[in-house]
Order: sequence, then structure tokens, then C-alpha cells
Amino acid sequence: MFNFLKPSPDAVDKVPKDKIESTYRRKQLGVLLATCFSYLSYYIIRLIFTTEQKPIMKEYGFSLGQIGLILSTFGIGYGIAKLFMGALSDKSNTKRFLAFGLYMSCLFNAFLAFTRNFYVILFLMLLIAVTQAMGAPACQREISLWFPKTHRGMMYAIWSSAHNAGAFACVATIQLATFLFSGSLTAVFLTASVISAIIATLMLFINSERPETEGLPNIADYSGQIELTESGKSTSQELSSQSLWQIFVHDILMNKVVWAVTLTSMSIYLVRYGIMSWIPSYLPTKGFSVYWAKWLVGIFELSAVPGVIIMGTISDLLKGRRAFVCFACVIGMIICLFTYFTSSSHVVIVTVLFIIGSLIYAPLTLVGLMVNEAVPKYAVGLSTGFMGFFQYVFGETAATALIGHLVDKYGWGASATTIYTASALAVCLLIYLLFKERHILRMEEKANNK
Repeated sequence: MFNFLKPSPDAVDKVPKDKIESTYRRKQLGVLLATCFSYLSYYIIRLIFTTEQKPIMKEYGFSLGQIGLILSTFGIGYGIAKLFMGALSDKSNTKRFLAFGLYMSCLFNAFLAFTRNFYVILFLMLLIAVTQAMGAPACQREISLWFPKTHRGMMYAIWSSAHNAGAFACVATIQLATFLFSGSLTAVFLTASVISAIIATLMLFINSERPETEGLPNIADYSGQIELTESGKSTSQELSSQSLWQIFVHDILMNKVVWAVTLTSMSIYLVRYGIMSWIPSYLPTKGFSVYWAKWLVGIFELSAVPGVIIMGTISDLLKGRRAFVCFACVIGMIICLFTYFTSSSHVVIVTVLFIIGSLIYAPLTLVGLMVNEAVPKYAVGLSTGFMGFFQYVFGETAATALIGHLVDKYGWGASATTIYTASALAVCLLIYLLFKERHILRMEEKANNK
């Protein structure tokens, strides 16, 4: 039934040597555009219900508690599904896997246009969560397959910024549908699905699966760069005959770097959502208007884009020292957090929020790349899913449910304490990763200089 998702064999006809470089560059551009715009479209679908929750509550008669249950169902479902979809992406035709997930998300989102039944919506949001979980692993696998380590930081950062652009595109899509169809919620859901499906189709045409399916050498042979895991194993193998369970045990569960990076990411995720989710509620306690506090959520998100790309590029210029850049960002983040929680100046708080967006999202982006680089190419999707499971099921849940409960009981000081604790854990883990990174880079340097 799903034979079309099976990986393609290597091409029989090879690209002539004199055309390899030009072909590689053209295909790399196609992959970058396809992953960015596809992931942007995933976010259009993902955020429609979140963005339209107020009109839905008003028109459907849902309570805030019902909306919260729907959104939490999506979050937990997404985190769990990401683990399994990450594993499947490693065994699939990646470009078709990416497009198929988006098509299915569009389909289930379109179904939301024709029901107001709470339980049906709950079920559809769970299905959307499962199909949404196909996006990130496929994109991250493609970037790992097509770009060398010396350029991967910048390319990964550009792709990662697509989710910020996706949030803007979601709002633009809603405004377009509202203008054309007089505010119809049915039209909003359908417009989002149609636009995203069109983008998915266009991107499918310019995307590429693996270099070797295009008659090109793999990225290790093309770049001449040897990449190694902590154990000194080459990461260049793209496909594996091992079972998913064998890969999961040997390359994920028994990989100390994967665990350290995953727990670092979970900690920073708690900080991200611990700040972003509570801006509309926390800042009014500092004298901000509710209207202005909502706009600051957007400032927090969009301000991160240039900083993330810059930090990703710096990590490339430092020859792949991702942990070092993350460590510097987290130290700066802690200084900004202290200012954010203690200052009463509106100018200072807004300025800090503008800066802190980059200092949170840059390490979040780079740890995503670090976990991919810690495993062979055939386990990149699985490493993404493993980390995503901890990010959403533990990091986001702690940032919303736990912090909300603690604030109700102990006040906003409990929120600051929780976020400081998560930041301190991230610092400790990054110190460990600094030493591991240094060890791996030395092994790679020795291998490349032979």
C-alpha cells in the first residue's frame, strides 16, 4: 500500500565528473527551498486552530478548558508520533515522505471545516499531530544528506527559521480567507489546506531524495570530509539493513552524546515555552497592557530569525563547534532571564525579549543539528524523533502545565525558579558536550589529514 514511500535505489547512470559540482549545487538549492517551504506549510496547518481559538470558542460554544484539551492532545500526540515518524523517515523515500505528511495534514485539517463536534475535532487534531510529526525528521535528514558539516550550520539555521515564517504565513492565510469569505471559519480551514497542498506539490517537483539516487556521490565523498560519531564510527552510511529496533538501541539509546544533547534540548524547550507561553499573562503584572503583551509574543518569535542564522554560520566558521556556540548563548540567555524577571522598566524588558529570542532559538536549532551529527546518516530521522519526544512530552508540558500550577500556588517567582533550574541543567550538560565535541573534532581532524 505504501510502496511509493520506500527508498529509491541508487541511480544506474552517474553524473559525469565535470558536471558533478554544478549538479550538486542545483540539487542542494532545490533541497533547501523544498525543506524550507514545505516546513513553512506544515506550520500553516499546525497553527490554524491555535490562532483561531477565540473565534472557534465564540462560534462553536467551546470552553477554554475544551480548547486547552484539544491543544494538549495535539502536543502530546505530536511528541509521541515524532519518535515513530523519525524512525520511519530513515527507511523511506524522504522527499515523498515529507510531501505525504503535508498532504495528509491538509486533508485532516480540511475535515475540521465540516464539524463542530468536540470529540470529532479532538480525534482530527490527534491525526493532524501524527502527520505533522513527519515534517521535521524528513527535513533534517535531507539537510544532513545534502550538505557538508562545514556549511550545515547555516543551512540548518535557515531551514529552522521556516517555522517563524510559517507563523506569519498562517496569519496571512487567515486574513486572506477572512477577507475573501467574510470571516467564515469553514473557509479558513479549507483555504489553509488548499494553499499548503499547492506548496507541497510544487516543492515535491524541486526536491531530491538522496545524492546517490540522483547519480551523484554521497556528501562525504563529494566534500572529502570524514564525519565521526563519539565511538569513531563514520556517519556517511545513508541506509542500513539493520532493523529499526537495532538502530534505536545501538545508535540512540547507547549513545551518550545523543542523551546529553536531547536533555539539553528538553531543558531549553522548557525555557522557550516557559517564557513564550506566559508572556500574555506575566507582562501585565509588570504594567504592560494585554494588547501590547500579545504583540510581544510575535516580537519574541521574529527577532530570533537573524540571530539563529548568524549563530548557525558562526558554528560553521568555528569548524562545527556547535556546543561552544550553544554554551555562549545559554550564558547570555541566563543574564537576560535575570533581567527579564527583575526589571520593572518597559524599555529594558522589551529589549531583553528582543535579544533573548535569538539566545533561546539559536541553541535550540543547533542542538537539533548536534543530535543529527552524533549518529550515522541512516539514523538521523530517528535521532530527531527521539529528541522531539523529550522536547514536547516533557519540555513543553513542564513549561505549560507545571509552571501554570506552580504560579497558581506560589506566584510568578516559582516560574522564574523553574526556568533558572532548567537553564542551569542546560549549562551542566553543555559543559559535558564541550569536552565530547572537542574529542570528536580532534578525531575528525586526524582522519581528514591522513
